[in-house]
Amino acid sequence: MGFFDFLPEIDRYSEDPGTVARMNARHKMVIKPLAEEIAGKRVLDLAAHDGRWAYAFAAAGAAEVVGIEGRQSLIDRFAEFPREHLKKKVSLKCGDLFAGMQAEIGAGQRYDVVGVLGILYHVMDHMRLFDLVRQLGPKLVVVDSEFLDRPGAVIALQRERTHKDLNAIAQFEGQEVTAIGIPSRKAMELIAEVQGFDIDWLDWEGLPVAQREHVGDYYRKGEKRRYSCLLRPKTV
Repeated sequence: MGFFDFLPEIDRYSEDPGTVARMNARHKMVIKPLAEEIAGKRVLDLAAHDGRWAYAFAAAGAAEVVGIEGRQSLIDRFAEFPREHLKKKVSLKCGDLFAGMQAEIGAGQRYDVVGVLGILYHVMDHMRLFDLVRQLGPKLVVVDSEFLDRPGAVIALQRERTHKDLNAIAQFEGQEVTAIGIPSRKAMELIAEVQGFDIDWLDWEGLPVAQREHVGDYYRKGEKRRYSCLLRPKTV
């Protein structure tokens, strides 16, 4: 049994068992162990997609979850999710990620937990992103991303088409291709350090081999691999 076992009841996932299995594995590794830190807290979910991670934060005990998502068509899918008492905790806002964060800061909003799940390698300005995250005052930042397995603190630029739901959004009307940056793990560690965070990398090696079929990108050999890490404010 996995948290996202309900997803096949939703049209988008009804014929996609691989995605459901993948979401369950990621939830078990990234969200479930953090339930005590999430319970009763305000959570901001960046690039919230159809609200699936925001929903998971709500189920983990969050008091309130705000999601920022650039595509209204994805936000509209959240209506299909079950359990109204969890959905009532979630508010999804459509707009640019950076503008949305700046608006929250300007309005004096603060969040205990920030989710940076699956978006870090679809942006260019990583320093600005974590500077805005820092200004929101979180005690926990959950990051899940593709990272370069290179020795130095580097960010590789690539082109990405904007028409796919899982890709970066267009910055202006008619933009079909944008630029994204994939950071190395050392770059993530440097950014965390200068923004005042300690960083802990999650141990995906602890997942039994039999359960890795749909999360192979966390075990990929080569220069790019998916990792998860937790950022917490440095203690004096």
